[in-house]
Amino acid sequence: MEVSRVRALRGPNLWSHHTSVEAIVACTPEEASIDALDGFESRLRVRFPQMGALQPYGHHDTVPLAQVLELVALTLQAEAGCPVTFSRTTATLETGIYQVVVEYSEEDVGRLALELARQLIQSAREDTPFDLAAALKQLRDLDEDVRLGPSTGSIVQAAVARNIPFRRMTEGSMVMFGWGSRQRRIQAAEIDATGAIAESIAQDKELTKKLLDAAGVPVPQGRSVVDPDDAWAAAMEIGLPVVIKPKDGNQGKGVTVNVTTREQLDAGFKAASEFRDDILVERYLPGHDYRLLVVGDKMVAAARREPPQVIGDGKHTVRELVDEVNRDPRRGDGHATSLTKIRFDDIALGTLVQQGMNADSVPALGQRVVLRNNANLSTGGTATDVTDDVHPEVAERAIAAAHMIGLDICGVDLVADSVLKPMEDVGGGIVEVNAAPGLRMHLAPSFGKPRAIGEAIIDTLYAPGDDGRIPVVAVTGTNGKTTTVRLIAHLLTASGLRTGMTNTDGVYIEGRRIDSGDCSGPRSARNVLLHPDVDAAVFETARGGLLREGLAFDKCQVAVVTNIGAGDHLGLNYITTLEDLAVLKRVIVQNVAVGGMAVLNAADPTVAAMAEKTRGEVTFFAQDVGNPIMAMHRAQGRRVVFVEEGHLVAAQGSFVERIDMKEVPITRGGVVGFQVENVMASVAAAWGVGTSWDAIRLGLKTFVGESDNAPGRFNVFDYRGATVIADYGHNPDAIAALVNAVEGMPAKRRSVVISGAGDRRDQDIRQQTEILGKSFDDVLLYQDQCQRGRADGEVIALLRAGLAGATRTTHVEEIDGEFVAIDRALDRLDEGDLCLVLIDQVDAALAHITRRVTQAKAA
Repeated sequence: MEVSRVRALRGPNLWSHHTSVEAIVACTPEEASIDALDGFESRLRVRFPQMGALQPYGHHDTVPLAQVLELVALTLQAEAGCPVTFSRTTATLETGIYQVVVEYSEEDVGRLALELARQLIQSAREDTPFDLAAALKQLRDLDEDVRLGPSTGSIVQAAVARNIPFRRMTEGSMVMFGWGSRQRRIQAAEIDATGAIAESIAQDKELTKKLLDAAGVPVPQGRSVVDPDDAWAAAMEIGLPVVIKPKDGNQGKGVTVNVTTREQLDAGFKAASEFRDDILVERYLPGHDYRLLVVGDKMVAAARREPPQVIGDGKHTVRELVDEVNRDPRRGDGHATSLTKIRFDDIALGTLVQQGMNADSVPALGQRVVLRNNANLSTGGTATDVTDDVHPEVAERAIAAAHMIGLDICGVDLVADSVLKPMEDVGGGIVEVNAAPGLRMHLAPSFGKPRAIGEAIIDTLYAPGDDGRIPVVAVTGTNGKTTTVRLIAHLLTASGLRTGMTNTDGVYIEGRRIDSGDCSGPRSARNVLLHPDVDAAVFETARGGLLREGLAFDKCQVAVVTNIGAGDHLGLNYITTLEDLAVLKRVIVQNVAVGGMAVLNAADPTVAAMAEKTRGEVTFFAQDVGNPIMAMHRAQGRRVVFVEEGHLVAAQGSFVERIDMKEVPITRGGVVGFQVENVMASVAAAWGVGTSWDAIRLGLKTFVGESDNAPGRFNVFDYRGATVIADYGHNPDAIAALVNAVEGMPAKRRSVVISGAGDRRDQDIRQQTEILGKSFDDVLLYQDQCQRGRADGEVIALLRAGLAGATRTTHVEEIDGEFVAIDRALDRLDEGDLCLVLIDQVDAALAHITRRVTQAKAA
């Protein structure tokens, strides 16, 4: 069994809505059924008893080894604690070749699971040992390393519950919510509205206390010190006991509390100096350690924190008791678990000395042994939820402290005997204010009720009902995609939206190209959604990107399928039939949001059938209003767009909007049929987004289809009295549409310049010239940069073969070079002729034609 071409499908895809790894798996004839592998299944189950039943897939009676790989990879992840449920194995038309798809929650974990599954199967085949426990630990450790921690994860989960899209921006905890101009960003428990100055103030504990004191918030007295002598002097000024800590520390690092002697102070100064040079001495406030969490204008949670400790049983040493506590599955080494293991380090040993004990001491039954003087979860402490106990005045003081510092999310550390009464009544005070506070103690307290912290933070970022999304329109089909994308973007821009767009020419933001080349895949789309100046996005969605990575978005507001026709690129990447292509193209239709719109070509039966697969509404378009699908849809009071008496008509129930085709220059008064279809699809999409009809009319009137705003899409030039048309038509359906358009244009003699893309099937290449041979007098065949794996001359030979039965063509030339062929065609033109140039290098070819036209006018 050979596993190759492992891909990560990072969005909705051909197989499912789930993120998945996809692999091509080649099996030998004996591996086509595990029944032929003597003793394999029993050996596999000995090594992996958790694996479920092996059931034949689809209509098959056998279980190939590829399907075992699928099931093992999925089950390994599930056993490691990953929330995955979907997997699939599909046989290709190539004997012994399968496509295996396995869901993942973290891409790296999914890839590793696939590799470990391969190793496990190999072990069972060869009857060699396999360490299942080590494999599962490897998966769990990797999952813990790469997935979001509980604090950030809770915020993401709250966003998902509100249908707010998210994107992880780094391997750490920086996450973007929403799209385009609606996006917000967080890093752990810090949001993008938090200022750098506010964060700096929070880190400076002395400045923090000054500001809080100025706001009338109780704080302990204290000052900065430079050396142990100065620290002792400060302690004398303040009065013992004191606390000594780093001036800008965090997580309780280097903090020594309840210092009552010079020896303790010297030791505390040394401990603090290991973390920072600036040291702070302040009055020790007796009482419990509380953490109050402020989000926006509310105190949303409060917890009483206890230092790490063990309770004696009269039998075990302190070290043994700590080991026993640390075996609690809730405790881990980092922040991924609800509790952290107790650190048994020098600070813990020093704290034991203060209690007259050491690591080997055996505490009496019920004796409480504290292992640190500060209560911080990162060192193994515990937390008890007390949110409902907080006195309103205490909550108000915490909120005032957060606002005084300027923090939107703030952890306020309070020391007091109780939070049931105002701070002044119990001699309490605020000792620290923390930016980016940890949320674990509130999400999963050791005791008490968990609090909905993620929801509170998301409610601060987005108002109720706001999902952070911008309108997204996805466009696919065989022909017309790029023109339709450009026109939709133009209509949205006319409505005042700053629009981002991707297509086969590049990436555009507000009409400015920021990237060039074929950008019709998900990576380019994700870049547009990342851009803060985009109010709406229109994406050309090509088959290649869908197969490589899936969609760049979880849902779109509008999906447009222009046509499928006879298809294109059939035979590539296991998409071998029209039905295969339709299943792939309809992915965008399946991922229309509830309440969104699928815009479908009713004249194309394959496209029209996609209406059953959408969660949204459907707008059908077709030039013929009498089309049965259109008639039924309209009778049901649903949206249709069609052509009637020289007008484009949009109708729903009693609503009717009519636009004269003379006001739509791209259609040349309705003569160019395929452009009429592109316009209908674009108008339906803009209608689906909610664009006003005034904006739609303005956009149609100002979209002229010239090479500057629709390059390579029926660009018309006047060259010395002859008509030259440049277009990127590259498959039989496109050629037929172009022929239909130019036959309605007068011409004394018609010529065409054409090459063929080598990655098409032989019959598709021949069929193009079979169509052209019936309508053009001269055919100039050229070979240039589009051979795509074909031998020199092979494509031209296929094109010439298509002209074998030509009924009109009388002149054929074979030319090496696209621009040479263009020049040859232009030189042969006389006044009144028409020349169709099927360009390959769109930008360069258009520039070349434009230059020749300009030179001719100047002459």
